[in-house]
Amino acid sequence: MENELVELETAGWHALSTGPEEATAFYSEVLAREPVMMLTNGLRIADRRQVIESMGGPPWSAFEIIDPEESYLGPDVGVLTYKVRADRDGTPYTALLSSVYAKEDGEWKLALHQHTPY
Repeated sequence: MENELVELETAGWHALSTGPEEATAFYSEVLAREPVMMLTNGLRIADRRQVIESMGGPPWSAFEIIDPEESYLGPDVGVLTYKVRADRDGTPYTALLSSVYAKEDGEWKLALHQHTPY
């Protein structure tokens, strides 16, 4: 079980750094049936289709996941917290992130994701 969530989250950042088509395809697969995204500027999205569409923005040009920590609330729920340093269009971004994954049909799915910029 160890590092499964870090690997999923890293794959998501890679998709977001590649382009809109890759990002929306990735999140179409990994999102839970009823996801919630808590993003910067007070943006909360709880509609699966809207979450997927929101992932289709300009790609990140670089990212670094720092100090990831996984914890499990049971065999079917995992929490990943970490810091990220990223860059998009020459604008740096740093934040604390948390992602909650829950198993659906035996697969890890992203149920809740939150960014707290600092």
